[in-house]
Amino acid sequence: MSELPDEPTDWARFFARYRTVVLVANSEAADIPALRHRFGEGVLFVFFNKVYKVLDEPFDRPALLVSRSSPAGANLVYRREVDAVCRFFPGHAFLGILNLVAATGERFSSADEFGGRAVGHLDLVSHYSGFYPADYAPTSGFALAVWLVESCPDVSVILAGFTAERSDRWKLFHDHEWTFEQIVQRLLMRAGRLGAIGGRERPPLTAIAQRFPDVQPQEIALVAAEVLSARQEGTNRSVDRLYSIVKPLASIDGIFRRLKPKTRKQRLQERADRPEGG
Repeated sequence: MSELPDEPTDWARFFARYRTVVLVANSEAADIPALRHRFGEGVLFVFFNKVYKVLDEPFDRPALLVSRSSPAGANLVYRREVDAVCRFFPGHAFLGILNLVAATGERFSSADEFGGRAVGHLDLVSHYSGFYPADYAPTSGFALAVWLVESCPDVSVILAGFTAERSDRWKLFHDHEWTFEQIVQRLLMRAGRLGAIGGRERPPLTAIAQRFPDVQPQEIALVAAEVLSARQEGTNRSVDRLYSIVKPLASIDGIFRRLKPKTRKQRLQERADRPEGG
């Protein structure tokens, strides 16, 4: 297992060695057997964080694992899950771990904290500063996908299972701006700069445009925006009514949350933020 880079320019050269890079989301829409069958030589598969959500057996194709960091360091490290995740990549095809930061305040974990595996670091904080909505953090998949499209234009970047849809098994965390990410991803797909597998193969508005070719695309977009706006307003009224009912319960929940002991992540973050000698 060779050493991995620590600079964005070196990472761009690393990914440029591959004809295709497939980013595999932790999603029910990511069909691993289908991906194995569809892609052959010259392809790198990139997985993210808790891969046991999509893998149930060892993966023996060229693979890279992205471990996202928080202010407490790499999530897999402080949760002590490095070994549990890496057991899905037992062979020589496993290239190692990319420790990623993409939002202000996130910090890397040192390479030796990953148990002697090949580790590289990629800092994309400045890449998204002023572009991604300031009150949110880019998801790992989005951060890497858009950076790859911009930094490695000759590489075919494929998103597998990136639906941004809540399911019975997995939830969507509100510290990411999912709507913004889907808009950017779909614009890049329409421009032919990004590919996608899994989820809805043909968006509903595309089906409408194909069914009624005499209607201008901008008219379809305008009517769709009007319909969505009306539906959103109806949803907002329902949410307001529901909140008035559950507001007393929310107050009680807030009291109990303040009484809960701090999590290990919070303690690690406080320790990292504490000035030396303090």
